[in-house]
Amino acid sequence: MNGVVVITGGSRGIGAATARRAARDGWDVVLGYRSDRAAAQAVVADCETFGRTAVAVQCDVAKEDEVLALFDAVPASAPLRGLVNNAGIVAPETTVSEMSADRIRRLLEVNVLGAFVCAREAVRRMSTSQGGGGGAIVNVSSGAAVMGAPGTYVDYAASKAALDALTTGLSREVADQGIRVNTVRPGLIDTEIHERNGQLNRLDKLRSTIPMGRAGTAEEVASAIVWLLSDESSYSTGAFIDVRGGR
Repeated sequence: MNGVVVITGGSRGIGAATARRAARDGWDVVLGYRSDRAAAQAVVADCETFGRTAVAVQCDVAKEDEVLALFDAVPASAPLRGLVNNAGIVAPETTVSEMSADRIRRLLEVNVLGAFVCAREAVRRMSTSQGGGGGAIVNVSSGAAVMGAPGTYVDYAASKAALDALTTGLSREVADQGIRVNTVRPGLIDTEIHERNGQLNRLDKLRSTIPMGRAGTAEEVASAIVWLLSDESSYSTGAFIDVRGGR
């Protein structure tokens, strides 16, 4: 079912690994990134080494006009067949009693509003009832959605739980329109998101809580995401894959 896949938050970490894996597996890629153009272009170059077409589009998913521009970058000659809702932010560790309204609002705008608007645009283009050829949406949630992240970032956990609800509801809404909607829930993954939030030793501190005894890699998460995009998962919708090392 290869065609074009839109991947948000694609310049680093799980998004970048997903773009590379998707290109390796025959997908053309439209890559959304918020600020690091050089990193996004490096991912584009990697995708092109697999003989695929790739383009990077600057996009803050919390801004509807920028989401529309991202989807407008899908070539008219190629069908949109996939969306990976990966863009997301997390704020520094704190308790609910110390959270500002601005912090919560920004996090929900990116992690929830952005995912909904991207899903809306994907459905409009992929739905067989609207002239599309079907496709797959994969929402990148988090193990925090089921664990709650007490004492660290309950707001982030709540935003990812909202993505889980989006998967359940939307999957049933569009199943008869040729669109599958699934979720991957990563656990503790070795990406730079921890360093960006001042949590330099977080993985080391929590390693003992992981039954497999190690953090996961972005590539391991990407493998699950791209499988859910592919025809190999053709009877899976409304499903959740935990990539959490047993945690």
